[in-house]
Amino acid sequence: MGRVKIVTDSTAYLEPSVARRLGITIVPLTVRLGDETFQESVDIAAEEFFQKLDHSSAMPMAFSPSVEDFQAVYTKLSKTTDQIMSVHVSSKLSETCDRAAAASQAFLGRCEITVVDSLTTSIGLGILATAAAQAAAQGQSLAEIEFLIRGMIPRIYIVFLAETLGYLEREGRIGQAQALLGTMLKIRPFLAIEDGEIIPLEKVRDREGAVDKLFEFVGEFSQIEQMAILQSTPEPIVETKMLIERLETIFPKIKPPILVYGPALACHVGPNGLGVIVYEGLERVMR
Repeated sequence: MGRVKIVTDSTAYLEPSVARRLGITIVPLTVRLGDETFQESVDIAAEEFFQKLDHSSAMPMAFSPSVEDFQAVYTKLSKTTDQIMSVHVSSKLSETCDRAAAASQAFLGRCEITVVDSLTTSIGLGILATAAAQAAAQGQSLAEIEFLIRGMIPRIYIVFLAETLGYLEREGRIGQAQALLGTMLKIRPFLAIEDGEIIPLEKVRDREGAVDKLFEFVGEFSQIEQMAILQSTPEPIVETKMLIERLETIFPKIKPPILVYGPALACHVGPNGLGVIVYEGLERVMR
């Protein structure tokens, strides 16, 4: 009954027009900042969130959609299909996948729902949701789409330079003494998402060092299908301009878009971060 329907969450970077055209259902996370609570991408845009964060002493917190939220979405979609793929932010960054899986149990025997842990977030998740929806539009089965998406997941890479160590300390990724010393020395952590988890790799102290690390990361790829730069403002910052100039020397045909990362990701890396995401594509695998 009907083609496969695709569900994702608001951590995915998706242009609203793309989501509408492909029929992707987006379930929002909730973000709390001080006394205010917002549904990501519904009540507040990323740019507005960062403006509020700049004027707040509180650290934001993100909360997954409830099991009931997912059940409501699946109930609506199951009226027009008996196959749903629900692909979500890494289970090591959020409980979203677990709650989607719990909600799917109520539909056993009525609607086949496959929940996929993307092991990523932001535009990485957006790439997966888009590919899944395009495959569904072509009439591919749920099993075929799952095979496609699981093959793409290991080929998505994200690295990030955070402005502060405080968010890593809150999540237990570094100790309090490390965070205090790093703050005193104005050290910026260089992070990567590996196997779905944010891992501190190295530390840098200046803009040139930050750009060097990001450039070295991208320079390791022999082919790139998609690349984007993530930051907390719509206008390119100094480091972004420097990075783009250097990237043009090795990938002159790729013009990476500059995207504002969302509130939920900001809860992990903080404001004023700078990241790069690379999707290698499946060409090398398919040969």
